[in-house]
Amino acid sequence: MTREPRRALVTGGSAGLGAAAVNWLQANRYEVVVLDRDRPWTGKTPVDFIRCDLASRTELDDVLPELITAGPYDLVVLNAGINATGKFEALDPRVHIDVLRVNAEGPMVIAAGLLEAGACRTGGAMVFVSSLSHFTGYPGAASYAASKDALAIYAKSMRKYAASKGVTLTVAFPGPLKTDHAERHSPEGADESRRMDPDRAASLILADALAGKKTSIPGTGNRAFAAIGRIFPKPVTALMRRLIYNRF
Repeated sequence: MTREPRRALVTGGSAGLGAAAVNWLQANRYEVVVLDRDRPWTGKTPVDFIRCDLASRTELDDVLPELITAGPYDLVVLNAGINATGKFEALDPRVHIDVLRVNAEGPMVIAAGLLEAGACRTGGAMVFVSSLSHFTGYPGAASYAASKDALAIYAKSMRKYAASKGVTLTVAFPGPLKTDHAERHSPEGADESRRMDPDRAASLILADALAGKKTSIPGTGNRAFAAIGRIFPKPVTALMRRLIYNRF
């Protein structure tokens, strides 16, 4: 009996960590569906592309049936995310709303819709990409930190329900990455050499997800930072303020 090809969904798969996840999946012979605002560069292996701006709930509601039909999925990577950096009061309030919609509401709606519709195969896995900021404060990116915290807590609360559908949930907490997105939202003079290559981060996160791990913090340094942040939250937040907020 011939087994159906493994199939994966990656949101925000056109750039950064999402594109790295797509590359890893294709190298491991997954068929890939990408949900993003921008069409990805597909290289030699094409992907099934579904366009959606997750800042628009109307667009998401419109494409959700198509996302469900494009399954069933062995692996779902809820990665799409945007940031807004600077002094909170100086940012347009609409920007904060967009961050919350893309980073939190979008993946919540997609996860619930796929699980309810049975669009994930039994034995499959779902990854929610949160942030290392979950373990510290993130002065200068308050709405981003809030959205990623909300996503992590939502994912944890969904584990029992997902398990009833035969799906494991992994929450990933990547640190700073060598991506254009990180460069755009970093203060002037930030040390890029400390950022992780997105290909390495993606491979570590997906390996953890396929192993059924509940959490994934890619990189020894990031795991150490998370541990210190748990034990000494105030000093670490003060450090983040000096490194980020005070430079904006």
